[in-house]
Amino acid sequence: MFFRVLNQIEEAVISLLLVGITLLVFFEVILRFVFNTGLTWGQEATLYLSAWFVLFGVSYGLKVGAHIGVDAFVQLFSPLGQRLISAIAILLSLVYCGLFIQGAWVYLGKMKRIGIDLEDIPIQTWIAQSILLLGLVMLSIRLLGLFWAVITGKATGFLRNDEAKESMHLAEEIKRGVETP
Repeated sequence: MFFRVLNQIEEAVISLLLVGITLLVFFEVILRFVFNTGLTWGQEATLYLSAWFVLFGVSYGLKVGAHIGVDAFVQLFSPLGQRLISAIAILLSLVYCGLFIQGAWVYLGKMKRIGIDLEDIPIQTWIAQSILLLGLVMLSIRLLGLFWAVITGKATGFLRNDEAKESMHLAEEIKRGVETP
């Protein structure tokens, strides 16, 4: 239930951010090249929307297996060995996230106390940059879910794209297409 709601929120936010970035950049290009003007806040908004898009996308990418995995070494082991190595990798990833969460918490707290607004948009910096904390918390939640799946035997490791397998599949399709007249 929790992960289903998280998935829906992530997908909705990622979709809105992508549409927002696209429309903002399109509108900015039209203003600059057709009307020889622009939005004073357009570049800064695009920068922050892109940051939110990327940091939301990291946890979603982990969920759907969009990250590239280098697992040639791990594949040499039995499924139990793969699970053990994956569990260690997940724990190290959680430590990494924890360090960044703690750093983001301190940084955002200082930005809130200082009360600085963004350069071109009347929004406080800590609000615009809060994705640092939010994105890493979401990634940690995904890693904890994956850790649970690995230790309970439901998964042997990270979901990932196997680019070598995909490339070989594409090469075979091309070869078949060339061979058949």
